[in-house]
Amino acid sequence: MTPWERFATVARDGVADQIPVAFIVDSPWLPGFFGIDTLDYFLRPDEWLRVNLALRERFPEIAWIPGFWVEYGMAVEPSVFGARIMWHHDQPPAIEHVPGGIATLLQFEPADPQQHGLMPLILQRYIDAEKRLLPEGLPIKMVAARGPLAVAGWLLGITELLVGLKTEPEQYARLLETLTTTIIAWLRAQLGVLRAPEGILVLDDIVGMLSPKLFDQFALPYFSRIFSAFDGMIRVFHNDTPCAHLLDKLPTLGFSVFNFSHELDIAAVQAKMPRVALMGNVPPLDVMARGTPAQAEAWARECIRKTNGRGLIMSAGGGVSMGTPAETIEAVVKATG
Repeated sequence: MTPWERFATVARDGVADQIPVAFIVDSPWLPGFFGIDTLDYFLRPDEWLRVNLALRERFPEIAWIPGFWVEYGMAVEPSVFGARIMWHHDQPPAIEHVPGGIATLLQFEPADPQQHGLMPLILQRYIDAEKRLLPEGLPIKMVAARGPLAVAGWLLGITELLVGLKTEPEQYARLLETLTTTIIAWLRAQLGVLRAPEGILVLDDIVGMLSPKLFDQFALPYFSRIFSAFDGMIRVFHNDTPCAHLLDKLPTLGFSVFNFSHELDIAAVQAKMPRVALMGNVPPLDVMARGTPAQAEAWARECIRKTNGRGLIMSAGGGVSMGTPAETIEAVVKATG
């Protein structure tokens, strides 16, 4: 089996020939790991392609999620709702909150991925990338989007968002409805330009900050709508905010793979989500970026012990952090061998 086949098999509740290893990687880590300017990574398609191909060659045992990801940090979804983007040479762009807050944002209709913000440029990048990748037998298998609460957090600020969910629930529900419609359209547009996609990745850490009551009100209706729109596909949900208080509720969203915080005990998560593949959960910063290979391997082996390897996709408890060296990545792979 290839790394992708192992990942997809376990994601679909099957049994692979060995425990798959998969990592979420994007622009905070990749340019630095390969020693290039972040803006060159974003703006030079030849450099982007070289880096992503070199990643596969450097770590042939790993499925990279979503893989050949055309992304600009957190900027894509906010760019269609009037947020100002600040670009940097050594890190992903920063996002300024939209002036006027919720009152301004409620004036927006759902975005059109074919016309608005950075989305049309990314769609064209995917088309061009597959023209070069398909002859090599490398179709792009997954696409990605930030979830509606994460996008709202970038547009408004986390504090304003969380306070507003309590004080102005009707207005914030209207905003989340617009964002959800946009995210579904954005994911469909990306899938539509690819030859043979198999899955989606939705990233949203704000979900883990909600109380159970707010989860039912502001996460369940919108995320379940997103995941149900892609029924039959692999649906990966990334939320690495510690959220033990939501483990009973999270499976109701409808995802098939959960990438979660290392602060959650993987055995406890498995007990609450027996039909969900668990993608984790080696600490991405303290162990993988700052620790030793021996520590990374030991943590990975403990994840295998606690789950018996069942439904496990070995990974970090989140994305790959800036500064993560090759040696700790290789140590995680070694633990599954």
